[in-house]
Amino acid sequence: MKKAVIVLSGGLDSTTCMGIAADEGYELYPLTFNYGQRHSREVLQAQKVAQHYKVNDHRIVDIAFLNQIGGSALTDVSIEVPMEKGENEEIPATYVPARNMIFLSLASAYAEVIGAEAVYIGVSAVDYSGYPDCRPEFISSMNETINLATKAGTTGDKIRICAPLMHLTKKDTIERGLELEVPYHLTTSCYNGEEEACGECDSCQLRLKGFEEAGAADPIPYQSF
Repeated sequence: MKKAVIVLSGGLDSTTCMGIAADEGYELYPLTFNYGQRHSREVLQAQKVAQHYKVNDHRIVDIAFLNQIGGSALTDVSIEVPMEKGENEEIPATYVPARNMIFLSLASAYAEVIGAEAVYIGVSAVDYSGYPDCRPEFISSMNETINLATKAGTTGDKIRICAPLMHLTKKDTIERGLELEVPYHLTTSCYNGEEEACGECDSCQLRLKGFEEAGAADPIPYQSF
């Protein structure tokens, strides 16, 4: 059976990628990163999602050194998480320097070891927060780079980075996930990581807007509701 590595954060987008990869007939190998984020709820929810899909091997990789580098509200508690989406086009404080580049490098190494042909990641260039590592140019470049840098790529067994949500709005993503019965009740999106989502941070706002436009109720609890 063909194999795919899924970069699984426990969030809505990466869980949708799990559903898409499963629907496309892949054996799922989710990879979750503890990257020094300010809360552990992401990892806990990723474990629940992996259990839902009955995967045989869910790896949780510790790269918490990213919080020593800092530079992000998600890894440095001295930087406040913004509660409103900015009106300018600046990259927000929640951007984690080089995060997706690191994730995809490690996921590609894992794919090479287990003989997986694809790596799925839930990035989007439509409804997103302005991160440079969510753009199609970045994914295209990484596709080329990993096949230049790996034994698999240089011997003909190319690894493909799949970003099936790249050109989808959050509404489109949710509608696709609902078709595939993706377990959104197990996911988390809130930057603050509480048991109930804040409903106010940029990530919560994008999620709520997506469910509203999709005509569906968000199954997770919110503090402000």
